[in-house]
Amino acid sequence: MALYEKHHCWSFLIRIWHWAFAFSIVALVITGFYINTPWTNTVIEGSASWPMAWARYIHYVAAYTFSCTVVIRAYLYIFGNAQERVWDILPITPRNIKNLWRTLLLYSYISDKHDERLGHNILAGLSYLGTWVASLVMVATGFYLLFPEVAWIATTGNAIFHSQQVARFVHHIIMWWYMIFVIIHIYLCVWNDIRFPEGLISSIFTGKKFSHKD
Repeated sequence: MALYEKHHCWSFLIRIWHWAFAFSIVALVITGFYINTPWTNTVIEGSASWPMAWARYIHYVAAYTFSCTVVIRAYLYIFGNAQERVWDILPITPRNIKNLWRTLLLYSYISDKHDERLGHNILAGLSYLGTWVASLVMVATGFYLLFPEVAWIATTGNAIFHSQQVARFVHHIIMWWYMIFVIIHIYLCVWNDIRFPEGLISSIFTGKKFSHKD
């Protein structure tokens, strides 16, 4: 029988970050869809319930929460523990390059070899880093759309996106990336938890993962 030992993996801050990031995305997607294409009629919209106002309010609160998580993750990429720092997920060392290749083969069902790591595998880490970069763009387009009357935001936004319509389009497209990412993320987490008893899913609650005991 295989023996496992428990290791501390994720700090309390990154676990709070994960759930704040996740729930803010859910709120932003739902309210974003409503703001883009409201499905209530004009009679309800003109009533005291005023669903568009509530949708926009929830969207703004979730957006500020989301913006805070982007800053927190940037901090953890630099000052987090060994598993949380950005250089742990970059394919810039022989070990990380090997892990990236093995993970690609594993997920493609070409190989059954599993490279045991305490932190993220490199493929997952790169997808998270890419999502964080997309989040920076999401924050930039969001504030540009929210504060067009602020001179420096309008000037910067116009220089980057040329118009609010382009920024709105970029904002909308990136939203679809989050929806696709969440589906793949949940699927692969469950898949890994079934195939390899390392406590991957529980680790985002407890901060602990398991590895084979030598």
